[in-house]
Amino acid sequence: MRLDGVGKRYGIRLPWVVRAVNMEIPPGALVRFEGRNGSGKSTLLRIIAGVCEPSRGTVTGRPTTGYVPERFPPALPFPAREYLSHVGRMHGLGGQELASRIDACLDRLGGRELAGVPLRTMSKGMCQKVAVAQALLPRSGLLVLDEAWTGLDVEAKAALDDAVAERIASGGSVVFVDHEPGRLAQLDAERWRLERAEATRVTAPVAAGGGSSAVPAGVVEIEVSVGLDAPAGLTARFAALPGVRSVRREGDRVILAAESSSSDAVLRLLLAAGDGVHVQRLGPEPAPGAPAAGEGDR
Repeated sequence: MRLDGVGKRYGIRLPWVVRAVNMEIPPGALVRFEGRNGSGKSTLLRIIAGVCEPSRGTVTGRPTTGYVPERFPPALPFPAREYLSHVGRMHGLGGQELASRIDACLDRLGGRELAGVPLRTMSKGMCQKVAVAQALLPRSGLLVLDEAWTGLDVEAKAALDDAVAERIASGGSVVFVDHEPGRLAQLDAERWRLERAEATRVTAPVAAGGGSSAVPAGVVEIEVSVGLDAPAGLTARFAALPGVRSVRREGDRVILAAESSSSDAVLRLLLAAGDGVHVQRLGPEPAPGAPAAGEGDR
């Protein structure tokens, strides 16, 4: 997906909200936009998601897109399942596939009981689960998340973290804004900053698309397989382990980069994580006393 010379203003005599944005969002990319309130982040995300046309410039190559707006309309006069069914049909889903997808997305966020609840009676947190669920209905493509974690409980935030990691690992892309500086810090994001209506790239990912990169000295890479019965929120939990520098997910595998001095402790915690988690590989430079490569599932 490409943005070429993209600009937006809400009136011919009004100032530009964003202008001259040139960027590419390749498959497997994670892109974070930063900037002060009113800097144009939400406007740019709306253009990327396709719900707002640019005043100038072009957007090409947009894939199937799920979008969580900054403000989800809470006063809609129908239940969550009816709303999600409507959104799913817009994405080409139908029949039992759509019903199963709705249940899976709500279940993932701990919101199955919300299916029959009218949106106008929901709290902010309940509405936010529905907002995220509708964005996750397409299994692939682009996710655009504008403060999507705001209002979610801890478990739902961890589930969304995992959904982001899985989308990137499967070749999809994720663009997001969040007020917490550490959001998705366990993943390798390209950072852009909006200031005075212009977007400037701050950092590029070390390995675009979540691919492997060279492991720095003093760091051990640990590969873990994650079964279907593994608990939700594992990516975020792994990232919180002492000594873990980064985590990325690739399908049913999770790769951790941990400090050599902490690798034994990290391995013990991983091996105790439950039947759905299996250590498959340790390398390339095992710490003294750590298991040799290939000694998994002990």
